[in-house]
Amino acid sequence: MAISKDKKNAITAKLKDALSEAVSVVFVRFHKLSVADTSALRRELKKEGVGYYVAKKTLIKRALADKKLEGEVPAMEGEIAIAWSNTDATAPARLIHVAGRKYKEAIAIAGGVFENAFADVAKMVSIATIPPLPVLRGMFVNVINSPRQGFVMALDQIAKQKGA
Repeated sequence: MAISKDKKNAITAKLKDALSEAVSVVFVRFHKLSVADTSALRRELKKEGVGYYVAKKTLIKRALADKKLEGEVPAMEGEIAIAWSNTDATAPARLIHVAGRKYKEAIAIAGGVFENAFADVAKMVSIATIPPLPVLRGMFVNVINSPRQGFVMALDQIAKQKGA
């Protein structure tokens, strides 16, 4: 299906606008994803503040060209969409990774952009496994609290021994 030059320029402008503030971008390979599943995926992503847009690979590459990113664009085979976030750097990769398990082979990470550099599939999957920020904060609090908790437990044991 041919797209007019004006339509291509409009899509490229929309992509540039969306990606201008993005802290991370995931290239999403999708194949045989039903309309209902696509709509559900879009709702899940939007709820987490992640944008999702399907466009031709050439238009995606054209929109990314102005960002002056390091490295080379990863291979984008098949049908490609992009997922991005302006606030949480790990959210797009994490949510697409979860969706890939949910929709079995219909959706997968095909690479992305992280810290102003192109990233391959392996790097984006490793980023996808980083827990969300609230979980990381909870883990940090546990690490800080652990020595105190151990000290209190030791004092409790000493008190029990002296009291017995």
